[in-house]
Amino acid sequence: MQRRTLLKGSLLSTAALALSFDESFTEAKKSKHNFTFCLNTSTIRQQNIGLLAEIKTAAKAGFDGLEFWIQTLEQYVKDGGKLSEVKKVSNSEGIILEDAIGFAAWIVDDDDKRQKALEQMKREMGMLAEIGCKRIAAPPVGATNEAGLNLYKAAERYAKILDLGKEMGVLPQLELWGFSKNLHLFGETLLVATESGHPEAVILPDVYHLKRGGSSPHALEFVDGRKIHMIHINDYPEMGDREKLTDAMRVMPGDGVAPLKEILQILNAKKTPIALSLEIFNEGIWKMDAKTACELGISKMKKMVEMAFP
Repeated sequence: MQRRTLLKGSLLSTAALALSFDESFTEAKKSKHNFTFCLNTSTIRQQNIGLLAEIKTAAKAGFDGLEFWIQTLEQYVKDGGKLSEVKKVSNSEGIILEDAIGFAAWIVDDDDKRQKALEQMKREMGMLAEIGCKRIAAPPVGATNEAGLNLYKAAERYAKILDLGKEMGVLPQLELWGFSKNLHLFGETLLVATESGHPEAVILPDVYHLKRGGSSPHALEFVDGRKIHMIHINDYPEMGDREKLTDAMRVMPGDGVAPLKEILQILNAKKTPIALSLEIFNEGIWKMDAKTACELGISKMKKMVEMAFP
């Protein structure tokens, strides 16, 4: 009798597990998009709540991940915080540490500055690897004011930090900056990524920077889904001269004229997971309570996704 009872209970447990799996699989298949929702902490940067609070606030608002500033992590450590605690809190809150915003001048022509940048990135990547952060942004810092950067040299330099990233376990994402004299066009960024010859090269685009730099959303169609892990999501007002757009003019998704629906549909057609990271530099948002700003942001993001995939 005991054996029969045990067998019956085991069969019921197996059936329940199978049913649960089937339901989860069915729910996953119902999803109309491949996006996750990430908070770029630029959105609440002026609230100055600290890294752990940023993680917890993002979780409470319903975000899946966080993209934070290296400076905030460094300040946390300077104040006596432990890296192990960052990993512990992000895990307990269910927040993926998707990316860190760094400003190492890895791309510049000056050999000494570039060497210092590599040392800086190695130090930063060491901290990121310890807390479980997957990526670090690699914008064209130091090469923004004067045009004429040799993009093939830039490609060699990108390959070098990709090699460093592979060694450290943190992936540098080549970031498009629309206001830069170099790498302001998506095509320029694509050239550097392609000619790096590195299998792990990826591009980090941004809705605002696509417009500011003068690239069409259709430029995104030229990249395989495996080569875009994230995109910075925001919006901008109508502006006759795109070069007059500034970071401070960024608004919440849906509050401007950016072709967000089209961009989301282009990205989703790649059929790969992509994190939508809300990046705003808006004084009005900065005046809000951090939690309120985050809740507003994710509701706007989800509304835009729903409109793109009704």
